[in-house]
Amino acid sequence: MGALSHLRVLDLSRVLAGPWAGQILADLGAEVIKVERPGNGDDTRAWGPPFLKDAYGENTSEAAYYLSANRNKQSVTIDFTRPKGQALVRELAAKSDILIENFKVGGLAAYGLDYESLKVANPNLIYCSITGFGQTGPYAKRAGYDFMIQGLGGLMSLTGQPEGDEGAGPVKVGVALTDILTGLYSTVAILAALAHREQVGGGQHIDMALLDVQVACLANQAMNYLTTGSAPKRLGNAHPNIVPYQDFPTADGDFILTVGNDGQFRKFAEVAGQPQWADDVRFATNKLRVANRAELIPLIRQATVFKTTAQWVTQLEQAGVPCGPINDLAQMFADPQVKARGLAIELPHVLAGLVPQVASPIRLSETPVEYRNAPPLLGEHTADVLQRVLGMDASAVSALQESGVL
Repeated sequence: MGALSHLRVLDLSRVLAGPWAGQILADLGAEVIKVERPGNGDDTRAWGPPFLKDAYGENTSEAAYYLSANRNKQSVTIDFTRPKGQALVRELAAKSDILIENFKVGGLAAYGLDYESLKVANPNLIYCSITGFGQTGPYAKRAGYDFMIQGLGGLMSLTGQPEGDEGAGPVKVGVALTDILTGLYSTVAILAALAHREQVGGGQHIDMALLDVQVACLANQAMNYLTTGSAPKRLGNAHPNIVPYQDFPTADGDFILTVGNDGQFRKFAEVAGQPQWADDVRFATNKLRVANRAELIPLIRQATVFKTTAQWVTQLEQAGVPCGPINDLAQMFADPQVKARGLAIELPHVLAGLVPQVASPIRLSETPVEYRNAPPLLGEHTADVLQRVLGMDASAVSALQESGVL
């Protein structure tokens, strides 16, 4: 039994932030019922190519994007723009512990599916709303997407090559990181609300905003600004507070060097054949190295090109200096540590036989993550959920299907 196997989650969200939170809860054992639009479903079902291939190498209807965030869920199609559909969702919410939604502010109130409406029948409901800008403030009614928030929220001012370098300019992170982080923070908030409910009783409304999360996750860079009043600039792969902490060229490519303290820098200097660097009045401490990075980095780059990436990684690991290669995804999934940790898994799938998945990183000794089922087909569990959870008979479900509510 998973740690959350006693819980039922009603997932009204789509795309990534909400579904990501729902998948984490599902991996931890919760029953997650994903409510989707009849005929179309989650927008990401169509966000391809690539699509999952069947046994004959042909595309199925399942986009890889959708498959990344909907494992262990049950898909139920309900048109809640119709009164009968609204009634079904209200009944499901009354029998659920958690509801996740990412509609625009006030969007579900028109259907009687907002928190204030649903808590009347279920005062213990934990209702998590995820929006671009939150439930309050001048931007509250705006739509918000990850890319936009990366720009508005300051991240892209920190990501990319330094001004004046070739290719300089703002760059977004290569995955929808703000969405992912919002999903993670939402999960933390939901678990906190569950703990409060167990101790005190009662549910609550959780107001999550992509912008809030993006600003919070600027971490040391935000504090660099708040403590100095000076906005940090783009440094490429370099670190604003630690030197050397970036990529360097090798005889056959590049590698990453992450020196975290003065002792590690001394060891690196010895391996590089330049032990005098550790005692140089310009480089002896991290504070000095940050102040004099313009002098130190070219010296390091001149030294690193004389060994291969593998040589650097082997020698520096033996010396206790953190470093590593820059892998593409094929190299990453082939890495022996990634394989040993079982980060690539497969689950049975009705259209493809098997569907690949990236494993959960959560490792619990007593209640491990469960991989119960692949991301569901659109409406795959509609009849089962309505009959099992709401006690409807097969004829009633069929009538709703014929009328277009399901």
